[in-house]
Amino acid sequence: MIRIERSATISGLALAMALLATPSAQAQSADMTFFVTSNGPGKGADLGGLEGADAQCQKLAQAAGAGTKTWRAYLSTQAADGKPAVNARDRVGKGPWQDARGTVIAKDIADLHSPANNLTKQTALSEKGEVINGAGDQPNRHDILTGSQADGTAFAGPDDRTCKNWTSSTQGAAMVGHADRRGLRDDEPSKSWNSSHPSRGPDGGCSQADLKSTGGDGLLYCFAAN
Repeated sequence: MIRIERSATISGLALAMALLATPSAQAQSADMTFFVTSNGPGKGADLGGLEGADAQCQKLAQAAGAGTKTWRAYLSTQAADGKPAVNARDRVGKGPWQDARGTVIAKDIADLHSPANNLTKQTALSEKGEVINGAGDQPNRHDILTGSQADGTAFAGPDDRTCKNWTSSTQGAAMVGHADRRGLRDDEPSKSWNSSHPSRGPDGGCSQADLKSTGGDGLLYCFAAN
C-alpha cells in the first residue's frame, strides 16, 4: 500500500512538472521572431515565388504558436520581366530577432549583416526549437536558400542566383548560406550564413535532389517583420 501511494505521488509530481513546463515552452514560441524552417515545400527551389515562401514561414510559425506575427522569408529576387530586384534585407523588419529558445541572434539589420551577429548552429533553430543538421551530421541540411549577397542585397547581372525568382526547380541556381557557418571540412574557413555558394547538381541546381546533394533541403530563414 505504501509503495502504491509513493508511486502515485511520484507520478503526480511528474505530471505537475510537465504541466508547469508546457506554458513556458509555449511562451517562448510566442516570443520567437526568427527560425529556420524545419522543412521546405518539397519542390526544390520552386517555392511559388516570394508569396509562397512567406506562406511557408507563416504556416510553420502558426503551428508553433507564433502565427499572430507577420512572417517573411529571407530571400532576394533579381530584376526580371520589367520588375525590379527585391533585397532580402528589406523584407524582414528592423529587429531585434530571437530564436525559439529566446536567444537574440541580431539586434537590427546592421547587426544581422555584420560578423558580430549571433547566428550559429546552436541559435539557427527550427520553429520547433530544434537544431538543424550541419556539417558532419547525416544528412547535412545546412544550405539555406537566400539568393542574396553577403550584405543582404540581390545579385545584379545575368547569372541566375534565385532559380527564376523561386519559381523553378529545373532552371538556374540558388545562392545559399550555411546555417552553421561551417564548411564541409574542419580546415575550411567559416562560411557566410547568407551567401556561401550557389546550389549545383545533376539537374542544374534547383531541384530537391540537387539541393540535398550539396547539403541542403530547400530550407528558409524566416523573420517576424512586425
